Amino acid sequence: MQILYEDNHLIFINKQAGMLAQGDISGDENLLDLMKAHRKETENKPGEAYVGLVHRLDRPVSGVMVLAKTSKAAQRLNAAWHTPELVKTYRAVVRPSALIPDENWAVWVDDLVKDPRTNYVKVVSPESQIAGKQSAELRIRTVTRHPKFVELEIELGTGRGHQIRVQLQHRHIPIVGDQKYGSSDPYLDYSGHPRVALHAYQLTVPHPTLKKRLCVTAPWPRNWPIDHPENAVKLESHVVWLD
Repeated sequence: MQILYEDNHLIFINKQAGMLAQGDISGDENLLDLMKAHRKETENKPGEAYVGLVHRLDRPVSGVMVLAKTSKAAQRLNAAWHTPELVKTYRAVVRPSALIPDENWAVWVDDLVKDPRTNYVKVVSPESQIAGKQSAELRIRTVTRHPKFVELEIELGTGRGHQIRVQLQHRHIPIVGDQKYGSSDPYLDYSGHPRVALHAYQLTVPHPTLKKRLCVTAPWPRNWPIDHPENAVKLESHVVWLD
């Protein structure tokens, strides 16, 4: 568990692939419980410490998450979540394809529907009258090209479950390692566990008490398919205050 930034109101975490954001029926270790234990230990809090989960990352996905340390901070983050002040940026690695957008931003809008029995999401036609249909929007461009892989940068306009994975699969560009959504490439993290080559690279949020925004960047995962020399930069350089 890597803490990227912490103050009296917020905690930014670099979630590892394979870690649950919150507990489920598996009973496996999860980020929310770990952060409550962290607060109780480091702040000598009696009883259960408050930690507010305002968003999630899929289990096989790594990257930056923000958690609230007070109910007021959670409320203000939730209110800002779908405004232009808050920016969620991801990196994904895919195989080369003529369908991949170039270095200019492209906007993708699709209608998604989730099957709760299988936890599987798919794209449906705009004319579909299926219950539970939700619109999903993202901006996407190419940032790195290698002979074997292409790295994409993605900014979310909406935060639908499995959104990036599904919208890429729909265009026949599955993310490396995402066998649930069409990839034939096995991808293991540094410890040998299966994961998806999707990383929540950067998160910018309005601070709940200061009139500034906080931009936090998560270092690249070890064993990322594309090498990034800047991953060796000290962690402090990944936290930037914006007006």
